[in-house]
Amino acid sequence: MAWKITIDEDKCIGCGECADICPSEVYEIVNEKAKPVNADECVGCESCVETCEQGAITVEEV
Repeated sequence: MAWKITIDEDKCIGCGECADICPSEVYEIVNEKAKPVNADECVGCESCVETCEQGAITVEEV
């Protein structure tokens, strides 16, 4: 199963919570914004979506 991760850069404040909580180490903070640098490792748990207080992350099955 594959997952599409979208970051709304206008909402992302670069707090790093998504990177800290992701069990698959999908995210890195690059230029003060979250980036899904290992998106192919995403397991679709959506812990990043739940932890993002800004509502900047969406994860969709593709």
